[in-house]
Amino acid sequence: MLDLLFMDASRQLATLFWRYHAFQWDPRNGFVLASGETSPYYVDCRALLAHPDARWLVAQLACAAIRDLSLDAVGGLEIGAIPLATAISDYAFATQPPKTYATFIVRKHAKEHGLGKRIEGAVKADERALIVDDVLTSGGSLLQALRAARDAHLHVSHALVIVDRQEQDGKQTIEAQGVSLMSLLTLDDLKAAQPDTSL
Repeated sequence: MLDLLFMDASRQLATLFWRYHAFQWDPRNGFVLASGETSPYYVDCRALLAHPDARWLVAQLACAAIRDLSLDAVGGLEIGAIPLATAISDYAFATQPPKTYATFIVRKHAKEHGLGKRIEGAVKADERALIVDDVLTSGGSLLQALRAARDAHLHVSHALVIVDRQEQDGKQTIEAQGVSLMSLLTLDDLKAAQPDTSL
């Protein structure tokens, strides 16, 4: 029953990507990705997560995916992971019984002032952390966050993304680090949810 609910919620989420113009397709000109590669598809999770219904649905799906994991904290690289980690933490705390996941942010570069931290938030050495990011392509952002978390002596065995683009061997790159990758949607899911404009 839970799997059926997950599938239904996944379809709803894919539909929201189209409704909020968070998924775009331009086969002629394409889009330059963070990796420098060009793709005909652009996934804009910042546009998606600007809407509370989408944040709630993402958090619901993420919490269902991690329900059997023992975790202390959720976080990832700025800025894509910030709203995602916060939404997951808030949703988990509102469930019954509540689960408490602290959140953290991995800076792309350590601060040059104050304490010079690379990781901001409420995490301590030896805690179990889930690394999150909005979109997976090459895996570069997840790798940065994973390395920083492990340098801070956090235990990381799982990572979660909203969309796996299934390109540039991103999943294989992450799982080569001994991390199990979970995704809420794939590029194929988003393409399949394209609304019928002929009606």
